[in-house]
Amino acid sequence: MLAARPAVRTLAASKIRELFNSGLGRSDVLPFWVGEPDEPTPEVIRAAGIASIAAGETFYTHNLGIPELREALCVYLKGLHKGFRSQDVVVTSAGVNALMIATQLLVEPGERVVEVVPLWPNLQEIPRILGAQVETVPLEFSPSGWRLDLDRLIDRLAPGVRAVYINSPNNPTGWTIDRQAQRAILERCRRHGIWIFADDAYERLFYESNGIAPSFLDLAEAGDRLISANTFSKTWLMPGWRLGWLVVPAALTADLGKLVEYNTSCAPVFVQRAGIAALKEGEPVIARTLERFRLARDLLVEQLNSVEGVVAASPAGTMYAFFKIEGMTDSLEFCKRLVRDFGLGLAPGSAFGAHGEGFLRWCFASSSERLAEGVERFRRAMVHYRN
Repeated sequence: MLAARPAVRTLAASKIRELFNSGLGRSDVLPFWVGEPDEPTPEVIRAAGIASIAAGETFYTHNLGIPELREALCVYLKGLHKGFRSQDVVVTSAGVNALMIATQLLVEPGERVVEVVPLWPNLQEIPRILGAQVETVPLEFSPSGWRLDLDRLIDRLAPGVRAVYINSPNNPTGWTIDRQAQRAILERCRRHGIWIFADDAYERLFYESNGIAPSFLDLAEAGDRLISANTFSKTWLMPGWRLGWLVVPAALTADLGKLVEYNTSCAPVFVQRAGIAALKEGEPVIARTLERFRLARDLLVEQLNSVEGVVAASPAGTMYAFFKIEGMTDSLEFCKRLVRDFGLGLAPGSAFGAHGEGFLRWCFASSSERLAEGVERFRRAMVHYRN
């Protein structure tokens, strides 16, 4: 029989992609299902990529990234995180690629890893692709927001666990870990030799404090088993460019370079030039985006909570509202109906694991006009759902 290996055959296909693909080419569908804004990458960033192509920079480059981008990332990170010192930076072909090669680097088949859920499906499946055993600790929902049972997570971080994956601010819930919890987790992981995989994709889409989410990079010391993964997709409105990075202990850099070679060889130079422009010229973009998304969040959450049968908490970070539909048991089927009958594209909560069932995810990185039209379609759908 022709078949993929068991670890691949048993992977859960992305329910978000299933819906996304079903609506491709339909101009009548309002798309709020994937994590991308409704505006293109800023011109200053696009211009840098175009100039690089025009200059003929279409050849292979260093596995770890061009020196100019790695240096720009170090400068950027030192400006954000007081604890950031000498860890190395590795450029990757997207944030998801960063998470994949970091997991390839450290996780053996059969080893146990722990994840805080609900969680982006890609990050749940990456360890499974490599044959790891994935254990989960669920966040708890209330109308005031999502919270982590820290004691429950600490209990799971026992000898024999290889790594803990923490995405904060969290996709899909918007939950953001606080400094006290980070210190407790870091101390526990130090004690038992557990790696921390911090998915920091949304650290600049944080609506509290100074707009920068708490990071393990602020606390890490030399010798800590910490890997931080990040992406240009969200902060600088660059989802289609596929550019990311890893911050790792320097001792791992050479081996990561091998994995980059055998996965993608290198990120394209012209994409990296765009990344440099984002880092050097992008702070006004971030400030404008954060304020725009904050207004969109507040508008959407208020409107959702005015719909009978809906409970929505205001997310502390990300670009998503993850809201509960009272009595819902099949969010995928409901989302299929939204696309088919109402021209509305949302992501089903079940795409983010069993603990996401009964919820829907709405990406609010859109104009107020588009959000208002989406809410109106959703209201009509809910009338049909209740009846």
